[in-house]
Parts: sequence; C-alpha cells; structure tokens
Amino acid sequence: MAARRVLVSGAGIAGTTLAYWLHRNGFEPVVVERAPALRPGGYKIDVRGAALPVVERMGLLDAVREARTDMQQAFIVDAKGRKAAAMDADTFGGRVHGDAEIHRGALARLIHGLTADTVEYRFGDSIATLEQDADGVDVVFESGRSERFDLVAGADGLHSRTRKAAFGPESEYVVGLGYGVASCSVPNTLGLDRCEMTYVGAGRTALVYHTAGSDHATALFLWAAEALEYDRKDPAAPAQVLRDAYAGEGWEVPKLLEAAADAEDLYLDPLAQVRMDHWSQGRVALLGDAAHAASAASGQGTSLALVGAYVLAGELARDGGHERAFQAYEERMRPFAETNQALGPKNVKSMVMASEAQVRFGMGFLKVASRLPGKDRLMAPVVKAIHKAATAIDLPEYGK
Repeated sequence: MAARRVLVSGAGIAGTTLAYWLHRNGFEPVVVERAPALRPGGYKIDVRGAALPVVERMGLLDAVREARTDMQQAFIVDAKGRKAAAMDADTFGGRVHGDAEIHRGALARLIHGLTADTVEYRFGDSIATLEQDADGVDVVFESGRSERFDLVAGADGLHSRTRKAAFGPESEYVVGLGYGVASCSVPNTLGLDRCEMTYVGAGRTALVYHTAGSDHATALFLWAAEALEYDRKDPAAPAQVLRDAYAGEGWEVPKLLEAAADAEDLYLDPLAQVRMDHWSQGRVALLGDAAHAASAASGQGTSLALVGAYVLAGELARDGGHERAFQAYEERMRPFAETNQALGPKNVKSMVMASEAQVRFGMGFLKVASRLPGKDRLMAPVVKAIHKAATAIDLPEYGK
C-alpha cells in the first residue's frame, strides 16, 4: 500500500494500540499528544470480550492480568454508612469469561511500552488545522510546525480536535445523556482493601474504591445534570460544580468533596456519546471515543478502543487503498460500536436513581435480596447483556 506515513492524534488506549499495529504492519506512525507526557491514573476499566484476543495478540495478556485491580468485594451503603448490600466485585462489575479489570493508566503504560523505542511520540502538541488533497494531508500543529502525512487517524477522545478539523463542530456529534461524571484520587481514609463502596442519593451517586497495590483510593461521582456550564479556564471550577451538585448529601460525600478540591487529577465532564454517520473523511479516519464514544456508563470504551485500533490497522494493511480500508473498518466496527453504545443509557438509569422514593425502595429491596441464597444471580441479566455486547463482533486474523 502506498499510504505509509500516518499521523495518530492522541496517545490514549486507541492511539497507542493503533500505533503498535500500524508499525507491526509496516507503516510509519507518528503519535502526537496534547498532554506533556503519557496520561497517568484514571479510573479502573475493563478489558472484555473481543478485546481480550487483541491484547493477547499484542503479547500483553499476562501483563494485564498481573496488573489487575484484584477487587474483592463491593458494598452499597446508605446515608449513615450502613451496608445495604454486598457482593463479589466481579459480579458487581459484570465480569465473566476471563474479563480483566485494570487501571487505565496501567494499561496505557503497557501498550506504550511496546512502541516507545520504535514509534515517534510527540508530547505537548496537537493538531491545529489540516488540509487534504488527493495525495495526502497537510497538518499544521499548535506548535507552529507544518508537516505532510499520507493519512491521519483521530484517536483524541470525546472532545477530538481531529474530528473538529475534519468533520465540523463538536455540537454536531456529541450527545449528552443528561448526567455529569467526575473522578479523582482521594486519601484512603476508609481503610479500604481492594473493595468499593457505593452511596446512592436521589439523582446522584458517589463511590470510592481501593485497588491492589495502591496507596490511595479513587472517588467517582455520577449525577443527573442536563448541562455542565462552567468556566473551563478556571482550575477551581470543576470542584465547585461538584460541591453544588452534591450539596447536603450524606455518608462520606462531604469529605470526598473536600478531597476532590485538593486533587491534582480531578476529571469532570458530561456523560456523553459520539454519534456520527461516518467515521472517515477523505484521508482522515476516527477511532475510539472520537468516533463512537459509548460513555463511562457502558463500561466498554476501552474494549471498543482496542478492537477498533486493531481492525483499522488490519484493514489498512490489506490491499486496496485507504478508501477500501476505511469502508471495511467501519462496516465491521459500526454494529459492534452501536451495540455497546446502547448499554450506556440503560446502565446509567440503574446507577443513578431519580427520586427519594426510588432510593428508599431500591435500598429496601437490596437489604432483603442480599440475605437470600443465590443473591449474585440478581446481576445475571446485567452480566449477560454486557458479555453479549462485548463479543458482538467477528474478529479477523490480520496478516502477521
């Protein structure tokens, strides 16, 4: 194939995985990442279904399992900290058939390590503009540097600059689900050991968890919010948004809010999906969240990123040019992505209860159900739906 030099925008899971498979298939990928270094931390994520053979073919499956979170138990608590329900952590997380849970940052380091010495990474820069013609793509970077590439792959997330440059404004493609999501590192003041505690209030949920080998805990917030309007240039604004959203809430929430205000890694965003009619435009293609974000509520973003990068690189390695490759990539990935996107709106309704009455009923039900034999079977329909979506693709064997 003539198109060999590929700019990959974004050094997240999708971008680094694509770089690995492109290099393995004889391409010359260049990865540009806006952050000054590989992004550390992040909440725990799952590698499931069709993503497992992708990781295995990269030679990383054993390392992923070695770095697993090793979560043991999950508890749901009321406003006074009383445990309303307890279950096995894998059951609570919907994990079956060898699914692996790992910190996002740990997985990113493992994948980056495969290409750190063979692929050019440019940190602290990003795409400003791009212009295509029949033979290539001229890219101007925020640093002022100009360069020409055969192809460009946008793996730069929900707020993709590549998508904006090639397809148009974010507002045309990003669809909010009516919730906000935030996460950050917090002190492990509860003394948790490989377990998580979830508190559910009306319209807002908060949880905190500790994973194997960690010297801190992680807090996650999910709440009903039609819009998140705040000054994104103000570093104190996200913590204030959280304080306003969770004002008057019980359990450990006030302490978690204080810790969030001091956290250096506080992440806050709308819970949203990306919905597009097509993922390529000329010599530019999108993958991962930039193309089809399923939202954190789906639990499938990482697996979609891994599988999509594998398929896109594999199709580009076949004969027929980039137009055929982009079409084949989308034809194979779109049904898989849409099936997993459907999990998000369904899942979030069980994560965030709409009213005080729903919270009281739900907590009462859990208290009774948690004492019954076979309580873990309550999660069986959820686990089945997740596994079905996670395996809803026929994964090809590409070349080498």
